[in-house]
Amino acid sequence: MRHLWSVVAALSIAACGNDSSKGSGSANPTTPSTTVPSGSQVAGARPDTEQTPPPPIADPKPPIEAPPPPTPALEGHDFTEVGKTLAIVGACHPGATPEGYSEKLVADHCKKVNAAQTEYTDRWVKLAKPFFAERVPATASKKVVYPFSGGDLSTALTVYPDADEITTMSLEPAGDPRTLQALNDAATRPGGKDGKSTKPSPQAKQALDKALGTVRYELDFLYRVNFSNTRNMRDAMRSGTLPTQLIFSLSALKVHGYEIVSLRFFTLNEDGTIKYLTDQDVTGSPDPLSGVGDGRVTEKRNRIFSNSEIRFRKPGGKIQIHRQIRQDLSDKELATDPRVMRHLEAKGPIVSMTKAASYLLSWDSFATMRNYLIKNTTWMASDATGVAPKWGTPAGFEYETYGTFRTAHLDSGNGVSQNWREMFQSQDKRKLAFRFGYYDKDTKDHLVIMKKKS
Repeated sequence: MRHLWSVVAALSIAACGNDSSKGSGSANPTTPSTTVPSGSQVAGARPDTEQTPPPPIADPKPPIEAPPPPTPALEGHDFTEVGKTLAIVGACHPGATPEGYSEKLVADHCKKVNAAQTEYTDRWVKLAKPFFAERVPATASKKVVYPFSGGDLSTALTVYPDADEITTMSLEPAGDPRTLQALNDAATRPGGKDGKSTKPSPQAKQALDKALGTVRYELDFLYRVNFSNTRNMRDAMRSGTLPTQLIFSLSALKVHGYEIVSLRFFTLNEDGTIKYLTDQDVTGSPDPLSGVGDGRVTEKRNRIFSNSEIRFRKPGGKIQIHRQIRQDLSDKELATDPRVMRHLEAKGPIVSMTKAASYLLSWDSFATMRNYLIKNTTWMASDATGVAPKWGTPAGFEYETYGTFRTAHLDSGNGVSQNWREMFQSQDKRKLAFRFGYYDKDTKDHLVIMKKKS
């Protein structure tokens, strides 16, 4: 009997030592929390009483992660608010009409621009976007290079919507972003120098109306035809009163559901790195209304603001970058000023695209850009103005053709037409539901995917 009570006492003590819910105090020895197995009941113990399991031992607290470092402030003159005004007034982003601008002016302009953007989205983007989503490799580079782009950021965002950075290059400058505000102020607000009051300028209002009309016309042309006319771009962008190239880019952001985060302008250092325009650079540039109506003076001023950098994102999404660089891509110019090639080479592997590029990549005088694409591209979309098989195949690329191509519709493509025709004829015909750049001589649409063999 004494032995039996010793067992009970030992069990009670063990229960007290394991019951963490009772703190450091002693447990009631007449109410042990240990279940006594059936057939082993003893005096003073409750049969079938279940023991409350001790709470789990808490895991050690995870280490406190250091907060991410703050995003470093961007260098250069900040044109972000100017860009947001251009986005609403010129490219018709959603938002309240900026202070000082006529509600009617913006409404009349955006009624036509919105119609063109909606038609373009329904007729082209909704067809092309899923096509490329199925074909662009998920592992492809997030750096995009688009030579001979002509203001066409929208197609780049259709093909590569998840790009980290998109570099477009053409002969056209982004344009002086200050002119919209300057024209609007002159057209609507009394002012004057040296304290002398003046009336609002009807000439400024006329110039603003005309400039917005040019934006509407060129956007509509681009969205309907799927490429821009070189002569139109020269008039509208190089010597345009408004920064038409920049507004085209802002329109592309609107079409694809992005918002502007920042806007700056830059030049390239000798090693190809970016050098942003400073406050002093902007202050020292000509008055934004100088040369309005004189294309030569306006073009010279626009060249100060040749290269733009827009940072943008989907609401809540990652920040992406678009840089537009004004550059003649001929061998002669690239040899004279190699900064842009140094800038491009530093990117490493890229994906690329081109369309409606006047077949310049097939010319001997544009071999530098062609060779750059061959060396650095892993995946490329183009029409027949891309890198032709005579150069791509020996470099380890394979081609996938869509639509129909017989011969180039411009004489500038005659030298490469047969090469493309043979490539199209060597493959089973694949349907193409949308136009991508130029059509061929028979107005047939076509598209080419060039990809590096595994």
